[in-house]
Amino acid sequence: MFNRLVRLFDRVMRRYTPDPFIFATWLTFFVFGVALITTKTSLPSMLHHWGNGFWSLIPFTMQMVMVLVTGFIVATSPPVRRLLSKSVSFVKSPGQAVIATSLISIVGCYINWGFGLVISAFTCRAMAHLTVKVNYRALVASAYSGFLIWHGGLSGSIPLLLATPDNFSQSMIGRLMPLRETLFSPINVACVLSLLLILPLSNLFISRGSPSDAMGCLKEDSLQKPSPASTPAEKWETSPYVSLLVLLLAFGYLGVAFHRGQLQPNLNTVNFLFLMLGIALHGTPRQFIRAAANAAKKVSPILIQYPFYAGIMGMMQHSGLATQISDLFVALSTPATYPLLTFYSAGLVNFFIPSGGGQWAIQSPIVISGAQKLGADLSKSVMAVAWGDAWTNMAQPFWAIPLLAISGLKIRDIMGHCIATLLISGVVLSFIFFLL
Repeated sequence: MFNRLVRLFDRVMRRYTPDPFIFATWLTFFVFGVALITTKTSLPSMLHHWGNGFWSLIPFTMQMVMVLVTGFIVATSPPVRRLLSKSVSFVKSPGQAVIATSLISIVGCYINWGFGLVISAFTCRAMAHLTVKVNYRALVASAYSGFLIWHGGLSGSIPLLLATPDNFSQSMIGRLMPLRETLFSPINVACVLSLLLILPLSNLFISRGSPSDAMGCLKEDSLQKPSPASTPAEKWETSPYVSLLVLLLAFGYLGVAFHRGQLQPNLNTVNFLFLMLGIALHGTPRQFIRAAANAAKKVSPILIQYPFYAGIMGMMQHSGLATQISDLFVALSTPATYPLLTFYSAGLVNFFIPSGGGQWAIQSPIVISGAQKLGADLSKSVMAVAWGDAWTNMAQPFWAIPLLAISGLKIRDIMGHCIATLLISGVVLSFIFFLL
């Protein structure tokens, strides 16, 4: 029964799920029309609110781009890939491959979601060559399941954003929200540890119910060796001393910032550290530039969609629609049930806005205002949005694009497994948000 349900959902999603950009445009027109009908805002004012907000998230957009780019650069560096090959050499069976891939993905996505997605893709390729009978589609889906952790991890966009000075939510909250209230809160720690235990076991159970797959889609990756330097310009490009000088400058800055108490754990700091780590691991500027160029190919959806999310946020905030929705949501909630209902609402919204930052841009006025009016736990409500966003990515795997590109599969190839993961993790996370 469960397998038939998964296959049915898989067929429906493959037939009716358009590109995420279409979701952004649908939501734009939906919010525009609803605000025009239910509020006293005029048509010219609604157009102004949309256009005026369109570019308001440019700094945040750049931060999200750098999260993906820097994670990709680090994961594709020769030292990391060699270390990965050695680390999977102990795997002797398909079951071990699924569990090990799940754990690597979870830990990687907890550290940095861009890094985790890419490193788990290379893990799948390494595992497939070691374990011939492995179910490759289930292996890739297991790698993607670790992405459930990302918004509760060290690169989670909402918690890091709220700890960043002058973020767009600060005026609504009235203060910065330190990481001890979000990433290191008891409820977030409970979510991370529970999934760390449950996901590998559930992936193993699901993979055993599917037939093994051929792996003809795999092609050998070869690290491109730099050509000999023949000109002064090429010698600079292939010189490790250039990278060394940049790293010395970075270490100097970090030392000064730490001494002055200005080293904050926010998006900018995380991106800075991963960028410098990428420079160090690639050795020469030429190798680093090539990795950055490959990473840049993955970021176009972020660049195109975020301005639309910013326009939606402008319409919701300035038309009064966010306040109306907040009042309705508060009327259906109690202080105890508000975070759980927020978790479900965030999961629903994520079907239409498959990106955590864009979703927070739209939901933040509603969630913050609702928690304040109801007297609910704000930090718990914030993390409910974060986990709701991460949860339903299993059914709308927009962020699987880098992983799928490296593994050689398509979204439809892992959808059935992802739906099963969605159902299992939904029960676990609901239980946590209901009790804690």
